[in-house]
Amino acid sequence: MMTYKNGEIHDVIIRDLTKYRDHRGWLMELFRSDVIGKEFLPEMAYISETEPGIARGPHEHKDQADLFCFIGPSTFRLYLWDARTNSSTFGHKMVLDAGEQKPQAVIVPPGVVHAYKNIESKQGWVINLPNKLYAGKERKEEVDEIRHESDPHSPFTLD
Repeated sequence: MMTYKNGEIHDVIIRDLTKYRDHRGWLMELFRSDVIGKEFLPEMAYISETEPGIARGPHEHKDQADLFCFIGPSTFRLYLWDARTNSSTFGHKMVLDAGEQKPQAVIVPPGVVHAYKNIESKQGWVINLPNKLYAGKERKEEVDEIRHESDPHSPFTLD
């Protein structure tokens, strides 16, 4: 079984998000086309709610990149493993916490295995702006997803 070591992962982009507040409330820019590469520009967007203590993943995509936005109202622990054999950081693992107290946008390129877990006692929201349509145009294509959740021998384990 492959062993992953802690370290940065090439092509993973982490950007702090800023809440701009005024008397009406707040606004937060999730992405701007002038600060991310064209290969990561979104094709769709969705928001999910995850219950406390629940994880999504680990899984990976062959062609899809995810642009996750962790803004709250909870905190998530994001796990990333570089499974790309042609990457300069193949075999590296990154773990970071993001959410209400530290809002961040994270681009996960294809071939990087990823999972996140809600580590607080309240529901949390994650916004994803992937660069590919889920199941392709009109949902008529195979889903680009390799799941590792059910593999008892998977090296992709959450702490």
